[in-house]
Parts: sequence; C-alpha cells; structure tokens
Amino acid sequence: MKKKTEPGDEKLLEAIIESIRDKKGKNIVSIDLREVDNSIFDYFVICHGTSTTHVSAISESVETKPKELLGIRPAHVEGLQNSQWVLLDFSGIVVHVFLEDQRAFYRLEDLWADGKTKIYEDV
Repeated sequence: MKKKTEPGDEKLLEAIIESIRDKKGKNIVSIDLREVDNSIFDYFVICHGTSTTHVSAISESVETKPKELLGIRPAHVEGLQNSQWVLLDFSGIVVHVFLEDQRAFYRLEDLWADGKTKIYEDV
C-alpha cells in the first residue's frame, strides 16, 4: 500500500539530513517505507553519535533546523533524558539518533530491510 507523501516531505527530509550533517552525525541512512505494507511512516532516518553529548547535539539540531528552514517542528520527541536513543517524530518522517552500541543492538535497518535504503556519506 503506497502512502501519500505530503507536499514538502522531500524538503523536510533534506533539512533533517542537513541538520544531522551539521553536527557530524555518523552513518546517516534514510529508509523509504512508502511501499512497505503495514508501515505507518513514510521515512525513517537513522544515524548515531559518539557520546550522549553528541547524540543530544544532533537531536537538538534535528529539532531546530527544520523549524528555522521550513517552520516544521517534530510532533513528539523521546529519549532526551539519557540520550542513548532519541526519537523525533515529524509524523511522516521519524528520526532515530542512537549511540553507536545502541544502534548496533537494535539494528533498525535490518528490521525495515524491505524499504529502499539510501546511505549518505559522512562529512
């Protein structure tokens, strides 16, 4: 079942990737889930940081840059208390910012392997 991409979703995705790159997020991946049955999101964006401070900085950038560029804020943010796995929900796009060991443990990329994966070069 193909989902309907809202106008501006591609610009939001670009702003999110840019905000992660601004803070040197590692191994950035987007997964297009629009063609995956039973997915309630259009995209997952996954990256990791090297420390809880780094994860917090990346998450803060993802929260603020899309607002500055597009006037869009996440509807919900979870995980800032311990900054090991922060989830930012922009409705159709969900961003996961992990500590590296947490990312390796949960392996979200493997869980959503049916989606179309795009890997972004580290800057």
